Amino acid sequence: MTFWNTRDELCQAKRLRRSYYEMLRDELDQFILQYALIDSYHNFRKEEIPYPLVEKRELKPRAVLPSMEYKAQNAFLVIFVEDSIPAAHKKYIRFFDVNRTIKTNLLRSKNLPLTHEFDRYHKYLDSARFFDFFKALLPVDYALLIQRDPASQTRDRYTLSHFHVKIDWPIADAAEDMARSLRYISKDLYEKGDKYAEDIQKKFFEYYGLPVMAGGRRTAASVAAQYLKRVPCITTVYAGSSESRALIRFSEKGVSKTVLMKFSSAEISQIAEANNFKVSTFRKKYAVAKEGADCLCLFRATYSCTDQAIAPSDGKLRELRPDLYWLTVDKQHILPLPGVWKYPPIPSNVIYQQPDSRNP
Repeated sequence: MTFWNTRDELCQAKRLRRSYYEMLRDELDQFILQYALIDSYHNFRKEEIPYPLVEKRELKPRAVLPSMEYKAQNAFLVIFVEDSIPAAHKKYIRFFDVNRTIKTNLLRSKNLPLTHEFDRYHKYLDSARFFDFFKALLPVDYALLIQRDPASQTRDRYTLSHFHVKIDWPIADAAEDMARSLRYISKDLYEKGDKYAEDIQKKFFEYYGLPVMAGGRRTAASVAAQYLKRVPCITTVYAGSSESRALIRFSEKGVSKTVLMKFSSAEISQIAEANNFKVSTFRKKYAVAKEGADCLCLFRATYSCTDQAIAPSDGKLRELRPDLYWLTVDKQHILPLPGVWKYPPIPSNVIYQQPDSRNP
């Protein structure tokens, strides 16, 4: 079940907009990878703190994560919408005149390192200064909202329209909405009792690849992703988590997590040989940092839904079975460094490997 039109269902004008959106999203992906993970790694290095690498087991569905936040890890929340969010949704996605990215509002916020030199055109994604502006706003509490500028009539323009955007939809309502769409309930979250409602809310977190009652930005991201299914276009939600040390991404393609992972010299040699390039090429194009003979790389796990997390084809109500998994690891890739042009992600099945005896 989809909540948006696929490309084949779009008119030519909207097909072009979809292509433009996806191109801009590719650029945004690259910048956010840099900010979320590589810049965070350098934050730890500046403070002379060893980087807390994510263990492979933490990327498995239903993984129990260590509940510790790291101040050096960049945390943020970004919502990127293919179209404009109608004003009717302001009740739950709080974007108002008071938090529009206009000079008066921005200068009023004392937490932002902006000066009177700010130009209103910097907030457009096609501006040469956009990513400078974007980076300055990323540490702000709550979310940044990027959407199509409804005033752009002759061509589609995307703008960072609002900052300090609060996601104000209750988790129980989000879980109820999910359960209804998947046909585990007909109307109300509590129609089958308190225990059933509690299990559904636990499954809501699992559906978005999160531990139960995950930290603020991750929960807000999952709630936003569920709510934005009401908007008939594709959306992308990025969450940088100081607890999970991961870049989490929710989109029409599902759930993905990208982390920094260490690869040994032997593993690097095997990967390079299997992909027909030199070890020196791997270290140049894929290594974020070198620690002795080992390399730290960007590693992305992409998840897919099991049948339990897909609406039944017959549309009939069904019973929830909490013991069954809702997500499975679908793809695993080592990513090239942001800005690398000709080298693709490398498939690498590492999550279910036995732990290295040197780094259990």
